[in-house]
Amino acid sequence: MQDFAHWSLDAIREEGASLSWLEEIRFEWVIPTAACLQEILEGKTIVLITDEKRRWFERYILEKLNSPQPDRPLIPILSIESVYAHFDYVSGGEMIDMVEDMLRLSFGERFIFWYIGRGEDKRADIAKRRDDTYFWIFDEDYQNSFKLNSHDSHLDIKLLQLFKLFDASLAAAMYGEVDVTP
Repeated sequence: MQDFAHWSLDAIREEGASLSWLEEIRFEWVIPTAACLQEILEGKTIVLITDEKRRWFERYILEKLNSPQPDRPLIPILSIESVYAHFDYVSGGEMIDMVEDMLRLSFGERFIFWYIGRGEDKRADIAKRRDDTYFWIFDEDYQNSFKLNSHDSHLDIKLLQLFKLFDASLAAAMYGEVDVTP
């Protein structure tokens, strides 16, 4: 079984020049991604949250992660709106507490948030309350996160590339090709 950091480097290099931007910052990718993959392998549900500008990407992930012809077991993933349709109207700590309580009633502690977007967006507030959240966060240094620049003219392309790498990483972890344990 290969170390996840080495496997990631090989996977990045396999993609050639299109993913070369990630090679120099791969350790920022490896640490939070390995932790997320470990949570998934332990059977936790992913509650996906994006900022408003990345709603298209949320739909893309939900569509692609469990495609109709999966080459691996299905992954428990859902959007925050599928749990609470009025999530955009949640504001303040008390409302966030109620949504989080509902998630705990549904999943116990067997869920993690995956947040993609700007850190200052109010939709990030619920995700920032948990230490085990998987972040692809923009324009902000945040603990255990993968940081991207929201002003990057190639951001959408990079998000799609990262998802492809995440999907391949998940398959490799599920089939025991890589070790994602801390």
